[in-house]
Amino acid sequence: QVQLRESGGGLVQAGGSLTLSCVDSGRTSSGWSVGWFRQVPGKEREFVTAVSSTNGIAYAAGSMKGRFTAFGDSAKSTVYLQMRSLKPEDTAVYYCARKNFPINSRNKGDYEYWGQGTQVTVSS
Repeated sequence: QVQLRESGGGLVQAGGSLTLSCVDSGRTSSGWSVGWFRQVPGKEREFVTAVSSTNGIAYAAGSMKGRFTAFGDSAKSTVYLQMRSLKPEDTAVYYCARKNFPINSRNKGDYEYWGQGTQVTVSS
């Protein structure tokens, strides 16, 4: 049974950094892609970045470009989201999601498995 669990969220001041973790247990496929998404109440879930088992990366765009980076540790079955220079508008629930094919996608509908999310709050 595939399970994803995020951790590392919390309260941080603007300009600070935070690294989220996504433990991907029960993995049965050697090929995978894990994406990070975020969502604020009343808005669509937004793509952040993604990384694949073939070391492919879908880079963060827009306001997150250059500040958010995903990387994986296969030995720990964990994917991380490193966030720097955080802004109050980065406040959201952050989710990781997985699909059993090593092609990254920005489309949330392409991901099969989701974590429960972790809250990130950036204070001004």
